[in-house]
Amino acid sequence: MARKKPQLPTELVTVTIDKLVHGGQGLGTLDSGQKIFVWNTMPGEQVQARIIKKKKNYLEAVAEEIIEPSIDRLEPLDANYLSTSPWQIVPLAIENDYKAAIVRELFAHEHITLPEFTVTSGQSWQYRNKMEYSFWGDEAGLHLALHERGSHGKQVVEGSSLAMPTVDVGANGVLAELQKISDLRAGDLKTIIIRAQQDGQAVGALFVKQEKFPALALPAGLKGLRIYYSNPKSPASVTTKLLHEVGDTTLVDTIGGSSLAYDVVGFFQVNLPIFEQTLTAIDRALGDAPSIDMYSGVGSIGIPLKSRALIEIDLANIDMAKRNTTTSEVIHASSESAIEYITGEDVVIVDPPRAGLHADVTQRLLEKMPPTICYLSCNPATQARDIALLQEKYEITSFALYNYFPHTPHIETLAILSRKP
Repeated sequence: MARKKPQLPTELVTVTIDKLVHGGQGLGTLDSGQKIFVWNTMPGEQVQARIIKKKKNYLEAVAEEIIEPSIDRLEPLDANYLSTSPWQIVPLAIENDYKAAIVRELFAHEHITLPEFTVTSGQSWQYRNKMEYSFWGDEAGLHLALHERGSHGKQVVEGSSLAMPTVDVGANGVLAELQKISDLRAGDLKTIIIRAQQDGQAVGALFVKQEKFPALALPAGLKGLRIYYSNPKSPASVTTKLLHEVGDTTLVDTIGGSSLAYDVVGFFQVNLPIFEQTLTAIDRALGDAPSIDMYSGVGSIGIPLKSRALIEIDLANIDMAKRNTTTSEVIHASSESAIEYITGEDVVIVDPPRAGLHADVTQRLLEKMPPTICYLSCNPATQARDIALLQEKYEITSFALYNYFPHTPHIETLAILSRKP
């Protein structure tokens, strides 16, 4: 294990975990009455945990010794599981139950009683079509790496058990080309993103901190590669300037019978088999009714479902959406600045970012009262908040939880809201 900076000072506490919470940690209470959120835990376990963050009203920690383990605890497949998938210790069926309980609690907090719902999960390993790796350099050379939860360090990795095999083949292909550059330092690099089509063909985007970075030959395992200069002042892998491009860097998949092109650095679903099932549920709710798709991305929902309008703010997604459809109107705008498209006649499909619906969108829905709202969410906390505002005029007629990301705390939920009589 390699570390970028010294580990935080060690301060250990012993605590029993009561439950898992939204976000993925176990929640316990210290003898002092202070709440503590602890990674690497399951309900009922007594653990010794290292404190990594102190807040006014709570602590955050990582369990370093499991004093009394749960009988259900599993041995994780990956050494770096706490970084990518902290619930590798949880059996999938139990994970689904935990996620359902978390969703019910979040909605109950907003005084919403959910109808009975199902939890859908598919392949639990090698399902991710996208991974992002960092880099680490030492005496042995350059390595792929991931940040280590609870420290300022990184862990050297060869791949992830969550990723489609072709994704990790591509990442190691890029690494092999980088290792040929004699004077390259890990500090010259930010990250590598690899994204794969369902047929296994993969594309990469390498983010570097130098504007004068050499071109690379097309790495083994990739059909295309871009190299971006990324502003060193930003910790994120931003596409400041395209330096080099080799091969075919466009990705294409068929979803709901529609062929959709998308970009390696744009938004696209990470688990397509589960997304297809979600799409079927939305299609069932639509019936023959016309619809508009807000927060539409490249059109992965609206195009297969023949929505009359797609509303999206990201220009790269807009370019792909225009390529993907000849029948839907594609509007380059934020959803809150395009609320005039909510007329009350069309079903409205929303799949907002984690922040949930903009207040102007919610208000417009209440004013125009479309017959049905299909609300797909990657954050059930903000979804519950939004539905609490809408429930004056809408009721939840169908609800489902989709486990897009097994072995992680991430939750996707679909609520079908019907206008009250």
